[in-house]
Amino acid sequence: MAVRVLLLTQWFDPEPTFKGLVFARELVKQGFDVEVVTGFPNYPGGKIYPGFKMRLIQKEVIDGVKVTRLPLYPSHGQNGLGRVANYISFAATSLFYGLFGAKRPDVIYAYHPPLTVGIAAVFIRFFRRVPVVYDIQDMWPDTLRATGMFSNEKALNVVSKVCNWVYRHVDHVVVLSPGFKRLLIEREVPENKIEVIYNWCAEDQITASADQIPDGFPDASRFRILFAGNMGKAQALDSVLDAAKILQSREKAMVFVFLGGGVEVKRLEQRASDEGLNNVVFLPAVSMAQVGNYLSNADALLVHLKKDPLFTITIPSKTQAYMAVGKPLLMGVDGDAADLVTQSECGHVAESQNPNSLVDAVDKLMAATPAERASMSEKGRDFYRANLSLRRGVERFAVVFKRLAVKHGQ
Repeated sequence: MAVRVLLLTQWFDPEPTFKGLVFARELVKQGFDVEVVTGFPNYPGGKIYPGFKMRLIQKEVIDGVKVTRLPLYPSHGQNGLGRVANYISFAATSLFYGLFGAKRPDVIYAYHPPLTVGIAAVFIRFFRRVPVVYDIQDMWPDTLRATGMFSNEKALNVVSKVCNWVYRHVDHVVVLSPGFKRLLIEREVPENKIEVIYNWCAEDQITASADQIPDGFPDASRFRILFAGNMGKAQALDSVLDAAKILQSREKAMVFVFLGGGVEVKRLEQRASDEGLNNVVFLPAVSMAQVGNYLSNADALLVHLKKDPLFTITIPSKTQAYMAVGKPLLMGVDGDAADLVTQSECGHVAESQNPNSLVDAVDKLMAATPAERASMSEKGRDFYRANLSLRRGVERFAVVFKRLAVKHGQ
């Protein structure tokens, strides 16, 4: 008999979400009976998506996945009260449905953030005697403090206490990096209760052919290093422009290509123009379906974040995408993300926010023979398939779900 899993997640397709339909569909493919409990789609705009109408409950089946949508207060602006109302309203409706509406599952999977989903899952666990697997994608309150979402220390302390209460009362915790695990152990979560399951990437969307060079993309006369994604304060891309300036002064035949949007784009473009950097190109954001073509045309792919304790335990999602597409990596992030590149031998590591270290890594990539770079690419692909892929990740979740279902008498 199939193990019944209730996926409790506030964000789900068609919202941009990580553990959404792809995850649920793969669980069904691996033999699980899956019901998703989620809200009506409103993220990130805070307005209900066209084609959806708020109602008490909406049920549908997508590719074998049962999806139950529940009402919530739609909001995702800068208004803190609106955001809190959004979180609490979904926690309330999902708790009510989990207690009185859902067929009893064998295991509950709860996706964090927000923390309120974890609270609802713990209450359902208590009253229905169902084990809970808690998937932590954001380390609260650390990220709330780092991003400035909350600055009130009393409020952050309350969040920290509630987090610890949830950790104590769930049966298993899944985290996305070894650093997250170390941090939870420091916070007295038992080590045997924590599992590291790396995130995967949108595998079906990044495998575009490299036959056609995208508009505006530099040709192969220069070594092309691509940064794809959001350009905000956290990415600290001034350090990359500093490295570009040094490389230009040495007349290196290379170019940094920045693909995407973000609050820092205009300022960075202006700085590159003011300083006459002819080895820097900015290209506008494209759809996820088009990104693969850009990745495939690059000679190397850049990950960069500012120097911050939180980022040493974070693995930026582009790491997995870069490995899967099969290109050498230039990793400008300290900690766990750098360890993945070192372990897999799929590129070179530079110290975060250190332009000279970036230049050294660029020199090494450019000095490598085509055969050596091809070897880095293949090693990255192999490492991704063995450790980071969707199939591998869901297999590891499957082991946890089945073990808990058996332990609690499925």
